[in-house]
Amino acid sequence: MRFALFYLIITLSFLSHAGEADVIAAEVEALGGEFYRFSVTVKHEDEGWDHYVQSWQVLDTDGNVLGVRVLRHPHVKEQPFTRSATVVIPDNIDKVIIRAYDSVHHYGGRELPLFINKE
Repeated sequence: MRFALFYLIITLSFLSHAGEADVIAAEVEALGGEFYRFSVTVKHEDEGWDHYVQSWQVLDTDGNVLGVRVLRHPHVKEQPFTRSATVVIPDNIDKVIIRAYDSVHHYGGRELPLFINKE
């Protein structure tokens, strides 16, 4: 019984070590029309292929996904890291939410609201 409890505690500690992916910064640049370039900085203690940040998303305030940046590999030795993507933001949207997704916890880390300057 003691061995089973010890094994369970050790297993759970390994599964949750890296925690959730946090969006810690973002910049947006108008490219013309409805096109905007997002540069998003994510912090997560990637552990390798079994637990790493797989993407970040730009959502409107109703939770609709406007754009996704897929991350194709772990960033174990590069933390935090910044990646960019171009996203179409309709004229009627002036605020978005950016969130990250990791392979173990999915969504749930720190999200970042960002106002879009439409001038």
